[in-house]
Amino acid sequence: MENLFSSIDYKDPVWIAVAFVFGYLSRQIGLPPLVGFLVAGFTLNYFGAEGGEFLNEMADIGVTLLLFSIGLKLRVKELLRAEVLGVTIIHILTVSIFMMMSLVLFKELDFPLFSNLSQASILVLGFALSFSSTVFVVKVLESRGDVLSQYGRLAIGVLIVQDLAAVLFLGISEAKIPSMWAVSLIALLIVGRPLLLNLLAKLGHGELLVLFGLALALGGAALFDAVDMKGDLGALVVGVLLGDHPKSKELVKILFSLKELFLVGFFLSIGMAGLPDYSIMIAVAILLVLMAFKSGLFYLLFTLFCVRARPAVATSLILGNYSEFGLIVSVVGVSQQWLSNEWLVAMALLVASSFAVSSVINNYSDDIYTRFRNQLRRLQRKERLLGDEDFDLSDTRVLICGMGRVGSGAYDYLLEQGHVNVLGLDSDEEVVTCQRSHGRNTVLANASSPDFWSRIDVNDSKIEWVFLCAPNNYANATAAKLARQRGYKGLICSATKFPDEEAVLKEAGVDAVFNIYAEAGAGLAENVQNICNVNN
Repeated sequence: MENLFSSIDYKDPVWIAVAFVFGYLSRQIGLPPLVGFLVAGFTLNYFGAEGGEFLNEMADIGVTLLLFSIGLKLRVKELLRAEVLGVTIIHILTVSIFMMMSLVLFKELDFPLFSNLSQASILVLGFALSFSSTVFVVKVLESRGDVLSQYGRLAIGVLIVQDLAAVLFLGISEAKIPSMWAVSLIALLIVGRPLLLNLLAKLGHGELLVLFGLALALGGAALFDAVDMKGDLGALVVGVLLGDHPKSKELVKILFSLKELFLVGFFLSIGMAGLPDYSIMIAVAILLVLMAFKSGLFYLLFTLFCVRARPAVATSLILGNYSEFGLIVSVVGVSQQWLSNEWLVAMALLVASSFAVSSVINNYSDDIYTRFRNQLRRLQRKERLLGDEDFDLSDTRVLICGMGRVGSGAYDYLLEQGHVNVLGLDSDEEVVTCQRSHGRNTVLANASSPDFWSRIDVNDSKIEWVFLCAPNNYANATAAKLARQRGYKGLICSATKFPDEEAVLKEAGVDAVFNIYAEAGAGLAENVQNICNVNN
């Protein structure tokens, strides 16, 4: 216990409190709190503050838990899809070359900070600038409840392939050759997987599950470090091994708060890396403009690989930022004397600025697609990905959006009451497959996407009721707003969990709001009373 607290610099709690203030202010103006954490780091650096060892350890644990959580959500077969693997490889190569050529051009024009770049630094920076931020994208997807949506899965798949490329690069650049025991470790993890899955099934739902997740994430990272492989990759691999277990989603939810806490240290430490001067500001502004090329290329590639226009736009916009991997590369570059210290500060400011710009743009992603729908759909191919085919809603009377526990319960009740032509929608392929196996008419679709509602003629449809049962309030409110914008006049009902969310839903056009927590007790009492009446 003494060793644990010996790493704490007692200034660190003050820095974390400052991060909270800036994170809160950032959220008030519509930006993710993580942007505020970065700004807090820059502000503290301006006043001469330095992070202690404890803050750095928080940052490392936060990234490890983040990659472990991604691994739990990952389905390896999705990485092998052409629209993931093909798009990512082509994008990395094309953007790297484009960025290198741009850096050479700015060097020849004798722009500040660019003029002293060497060939090695141009190669390293060009490669680093091709990556998108895993931390930012996952945060935005989680806040929207879109992690399992089509564009969410595409984005995460792209990021995983990028992360694998990043790990390979770091291993080469650091001249770090895996130990002879690395193969044995991988084999041991594969052989021991059934034991881990069996243990996970027996842990219940409490603190043991939390400790199990922490032990696997940190233990996986430690084991990979021990055989001279990148530790974060170990956390990712262990997460993948458990990803198809029924409890993996519950484990992700339980670790969410811990991951959020530790990631504060990561973003705060980035911001405290240094302060920019005018030459750094010019370089950052130039590279922010070039960020548009990344998003545009993503859109062209996704549509080329048969992704519909709407998810292609959403995925391209959310990947339109620079990655924290660029900071890691900058640290390696400085240590290898490929880059000057000024570029480390520049990359920190660039990543933070790209987060802020990308946050604003993604807040208006639906509006951007709606405004330029006709132009964007010109590049959309007629071929459809498997599971993304067109569907017919002409005979549907009741539409249930979100076929989790609430949605499937509503579906069964409506059938019992004699309602016909009920259709369920869900953006998760596994949920759709499961619901179909239970005899529920369910199709793959995202009701919070403008593209879905644009494919429905609500004036000619027979839809009378729409039930919004997604677990995320943002998704439900967005779906209601889009339905009303398309002219739907029927009844919209929505489930929610918290009283303060009801006003948001009503403002979006929801007619009736069902509070799950508030109504659960009433439902329990009603069932008990019915049982008592039968027994009497």
